[in-house]
Amino acid sequence: MTCRTGEEPDPAETGDAQGTDAVFTALLEDSAEDLYEAAPCGYLSMLMDGTIAKINTTLLDWLGLDREAVTGRLRFSDLLTVGGKLYYETHFAPLLHMQGELRGIALEMKAADGRRLPVLVSSVVKNGSEGERLLIRTTVFDASDRRAYEQELLRRRQEAERARAEAERARAEAEEARRQAEADRERLADALAVLQQSLVPTSLPAVPGLEAAVYYHTASPDRLGGDFYDLFSLGGGRWAFFLGDVCGKGPQAASLTSLTRYTLRAAALHNPEPAAALTTLNSVLHERYAAGGDPRYCTVIFGTIELGADHNHTTVRLASGGHPPALVIPADGNAHYLTTPGGLLVGVLPAAPFSTAQITLAAGDTLLLYTDGLTEARTGPTRENLFGDDALRAFAGDLAPATPHEMVTALTGLLESFGNGLDDDTALLALGVPVTHPTSRPERINPDEPAEHHPPQRHHGTRAAGGR
Repeated sequence: MTCRTGEEPDPAETGDAQGTDAVFTALLEDSAEDLYEAAPCGYLSMLMDGTIAKINTTLLDWLGLDREAVTGRLRFSDLLTVGGKLYYETHFAPLLHMQGELRGIALEMKAADGRRLPVLVSSVVKNGSEGERLLIRTTVFDASDRRAYEQELLRRRQEAERARAEAERARAEAEEARRQAEADRERLADALAVLQQSLVPTSLPAVPGLEAAVYYHTASPDRLGGDFYDLFSLGGGRWAFFLGDVCGKGPQAASLTSLTRYTLRAAALHNPEPAAALTTLNSVLHERYAAGGDPRYCTVIFGTIELGADHNHTTVRLASGGHPPALVIPADGNAHYLTTPGGLLVGVLPAAPFSTAQITLAAGDTLLLYTDGLTEARTGPTRENLFGDDALRAFAGDLAPATPHEMVTALTGLLESFGNGLDDDTALLALGVPVTHPTSRPERINPDEPAEHHPPQRHHGTRAAGGR
């Protein structure tokens, strides 16, 4: 190593410093306009009514549009698909005006050639010096890779399975392939768990004068489930809820589930009538899938809740699209199914008839919604018999009077008692009017009866909400 003691700089070091300065100088020469127009994401500025005042070249290129045809002529909602526009106008825009900003909202834009572009949108309202609202600034990120990621997860799983089969040829190769397969499986399970959690609410909201409890069973840890549920406010003391099951499993089912949930929420805010909400969902699913030659459908029950002024009764309106009927369990145990005639699978036909049924729940009554994984569970020593509707009605009736949490807890134990006879995803949602002054309840379980009739009461997997 050579030591320099003079003050003159090393020519080589001087040359490197000058080269570095030149690179930084070149970077600083980029104009703000260039950085805006050629940004790796879409930028646009809108008036408060949504009219587009400015849009960058990146977003125009993605959509295949001309600046003159967009600026001052179109609103942001005009760039969205039918489902995206409905969600934007009924959910996104109102929340933006209330909160002043929204970030990372998934929407779908339509290109000039008919392509659908999945995007993540973030918007912020710019205020003037005196607090007046001037305009909305929005960034748009291409989310196509998000869908590609789901396909990549499936591909990696298939690769892991092939590697494990080939590993049997040689001991040394088998051990290495096994470790790789297990690592891939763990990553896949972690990713699927995160995706599964995004498809159902992490908790139910507290509804004054109403109790609610849910349970979700995923049949396979290696595949995304297709069951879904939700409970949300419509404002003015009214609430909406739904529970359903989409066709298929895995990433495609997850995509259908996500679209179904957001469409129902948006449709309910626009028109809370249950039959109208299912009609909107049917149109969106048919346009998105069946019209494109890839028909996909779901079964779903959608309902609204209107709490009584005295909190001793609740009016429930229900519409069903091909889903098993809701089970009503009065406090006296006379359980019965509430039929909603005319409901077809949602998304199969361009137009499907839906009808609405209405029931009033009194204090101590419970309404149970469920997916067919419960009634189609295989029972008996040979697992050849189905649990069935009659057995469910009898089981629930024997529990009455029971709160929604007690009902779901008992059903959770029942599901666990099925063992490997439960091979499908299962979702439960129980709603009930609490008893303001509860009286002593008779013991419903006979200790002399076989254990399989009365599975252990377990709280694992239930989520409860509501006040007494």
